[in-house]
Amino acid sequence: MTPPLGLIEGFFGRSWRWGERRSAVAALAPHGYRFYLYAPKADPYLRRRWQERYPQAEFEELFAFAKFCKSEGVRFGIGLSPFELHVHSGAGWQAPLARKLAELDLFRPHDLAILFDDMRGDIADLAERQAAIVHFAAEHSNARRIICCPSYYSDDPILDTVFGDRPPLYLEQLGRLLDSAVEIMWTGEEVCAREYSPGHLAIVAERLQRKPFLWDNYPVNDGTRMSQHLHLRGFSGRPAAIGDKLSAHGINLASQPILSRIPALTLAESYASGEDYHYGEAFERAARAVLGDALAERVRSDLAALQDVGLDRLGQRRATLRKRYAEYDHPAAREIVAWLDGYWYVDDDLVKTQ
Repeated sequence: MTPPLGLIEGFFGRSWRWGERRSAVAALAPHGYRFYLYAPKADPYLRRRWQERYPQAEFEELFAFAKFCKSEGVRFGIGLSPFELHVHSGAGWQAPLARKLAELDLFRPHDLAILFDDMRGDIADLAERQAAIVHFAAEHSNARRIICCPSYYSDDPILDTVFGDRPPLYLEQLGRLLDSAVEIMWTGEEVCAREYSPGHLAIVAERLQRKPFLWDNYPVNDGTRMSQHLHLRGFSGRPAAIGDKLSAHGINLASQPILSRIPALTLAESYASGEDYHYGEAFERAARAVLGDALAERVRSDLAALQDVGLDRLGQRRATLRKRYAEYDHPAAREIVAWLDGYWYVDDDLVKTQ
């Protein structure tokens, strides 16, 4: 069973351009990607400056993109991160949130996600505070689907190290408090999970009292460590058997719009092929579809250098690779050159300010 597949623009660093978003939707919708969640960390009007209205020019661009998604038969969604509202949720938070929700309703989103990820969470009554915010959003939004990303969206202890110790039984309490119609996001046993099993997802469903909405952190490559790499290989560790354990499967996209399509195509093939799926062969087919034969063969030959080594460890090979890909007149080759030039490097300071 293939769950609803979708694209999540939820990474730190440089946002995609509007034309790149439209091109991705048009390219991947025919392969089963039927929703797009717009939630880039670089959009301040959805995150640290969420109480401010969009400037007119940006409003018009987002409105046009929402309309384009609908014309392609793709659900358009917005991810709102009311930055640390749950930390300072004393009296008076309802009015600014209502104003923001009214503005977002102008885009007529199918989906509204309230995102509490990557913010402080060591608060005793965290689940109660967040459930109140989500229910308020559900009551004041015209979106047809409401989604919540918890502060602790994985069992990974790195979240406790960075954002404070999670309250005991936080997920269980959040699942009990939230209306059953609200979907809850989950990234897996790790923030960037290497694999998912039906058994793990069944346990998560029990804790959440609903099937999880999978926020899959592949092929995303933001942050100080991951921006050193391109994520191009085909999806693995996502057996088709997990499909009926999920309410949806969204992939957090890479910083490179064209190159993101390669792994995206392989996930769709994985669900379609089931036990007959081979991620290496799927990569080759997807790469040829996106890059053309010649560039695909070149990328296949350099795959270990591009995905595994890391920019800072390439040494002299970095200049060699740059010269090699500069010879190709292809947008994906230009993305590789820009990556080699450090265009998409994301450091800790940027993460802390977005």
